[in-house]
Amino acid sequence: MYDSSTDAQTTISSAGQIGSALTSLLMAEDIDPGSPPAYELCKTIHAYHPLGAVLADAPITLAQSKAREIAIGVLGEARLIARFQDVWDSIGKIGATVILHNQLKTSRIYGIASIAVGEVGKDPATPLDLTKIAEADLFFNVLDPLNTAGSLVLNQDPNSPEFLKPSGGAMTIAGVKWHPSRLNVKMNEQPLYIEWSPSAFGFVGRSVYQRALYPLRTFVQSMITDQMVTQKAGLLVAKMATPGSFIDNVMQSMFGWKRSKIKAGATGQVLSIGIDEEIETLNMQNLDKAAEFARHNCIKNIATAAGMPASIIAQETLTEGFGEGTEDAKKEARYLDYIRQDAKAQYDFMDRIVMRKAWTEEFYESLKVDYPEYRKIPFETALLDWIRAFSARWPNLLEEPDSEKSKTADVQFKAVVALLETLGPMLDPENKAKIVAWAAENANERPELFAAKLDIDEDKLREHLEAEGERMLEMGQGAEGEREPTEPRPFSNVA
Repeated sequence: MYDSSTDAQTTISSAGQIGSALTSLLMAEDIDPGSPPAYELCKTIHAYHPLGAVLADAPITLAQSKAREIAIGVLGEARLIARFQDVWDSIGKIGATVILHNQLKTSRIYGIASIAVGEVGKDPATPLDLTKIAEADLFFNVLDPLNTAGSLVLNQDPNSPEFLKPSGGAMTIAGVKWHPSRLNVKMNEQPLYIEWSPSAFGFVGRSVYQRALYPLRTFVQSMITDQMVTQKAGLLVAKMATPGSFIDNVMQSMFGWKRSKIKAGATGQVLSIGIDEEIETLNMQNLDKAAEFARHNCIKNIATAAGMPASIIAQETLTEGFGEGTEDAKKEARYLDYIRQDAKAQYDFMDRIVMRKAWTEEFYESLKVDYPEYRKIPFETALLDWIRAFSARWPNLLEEPDSEKSKTADVQFKAVVALLETLGPMLDPENKAKIVAWAAENANERPELFAAKLDIDEDKLREHLEAEGERMLEMGQGAEGEREPTEPRPFSNVA
């Protein structure tokens, strides 16, 4: 600390140690390339490292950025989907998307993670009965390897059916047995034979930080460099004439006063210095390129080690974005498609529970009011039909801009019109009504071309075409050979 009266530097010492778990662990000398991270280090990296959450959370967040498109090709589809989505968003008090995000994220942090489905007031050692969970008070816990330590070591016997697979038997969680039907296990990467993962306490998957540990340490060092540059960038260097070998208190105070004035000087003020004196800033012109090069390579090394695009780690704003289909966007989209596919088992596990929780007998009774056809069908039969018809598809992350969507829709609709003009004149009234209704459906699927929907009553159109055909026959124009052949007319009502 500067003392203007004495121009001396005072050192302040503290009885406590100033530091953090991140610097003490990552800056340890024994971390070399290939060093495996332990459980505690993985937790510290995720909690405190600037890239810790990016490596573990960002891919999951981006993959879930667009909700799945649910389809159930049965009567009352809209209401079934709405009910399913309501339960999906509220189950477990935080919603299924958040539960799955926490599991997938945790598996990336440590190498393995589990979802435990419990029922309030019921022994978790009993099987999960899907037929009785509609009224059950369910809760969902995401477990890390420390919670399941000893239960998910994985079998190393190559002759066993459970070789390198999560055990099908009961698991012990904090001394309590859980039935395997209540658990879903997710590993980050597949296990290797007799390859122990210290972060996961077993021969299981491995942390996303494992291969990237050394460059993650380097990134912390680059942060220290940034802080040093920030501190020194505002340093002023004052070249002053030496007062001589004899310095008394008066001279020392005078030079201290001059330095304090230099330090306090601001724009709009005038500072006088000697003819032989000079003031300049610290020259760092050779530092920026080296620091930027090192930081860039560090991020690329982390991305390579984690097997993910560097643009996700750097959190860069893509020049064109997902919508324009740049190369970076395509790489990210391919990677995120893999993340989605890798989580399919977890989504299937949650889908089965949500369907049973959403489509209850009470809901079925309300559905019968709007759709009387269900009154003759037992609830269990209808439920099984809904489950079999259920499908969920991830939307494409690469979206075309509106201008390109319009061009694509225009080309596709021209093909629909050409098919209609070609087949229409050759069809009987029933099939002609079907193809016109099909063309209307295609038009309604293209909001880029048509603002309003085209509503075609297929039954009335069929009746009109049949009546028109009969009228033409009565007029004597329906018999073969009574009129000259003409070119087929678009949308003609005459076969």
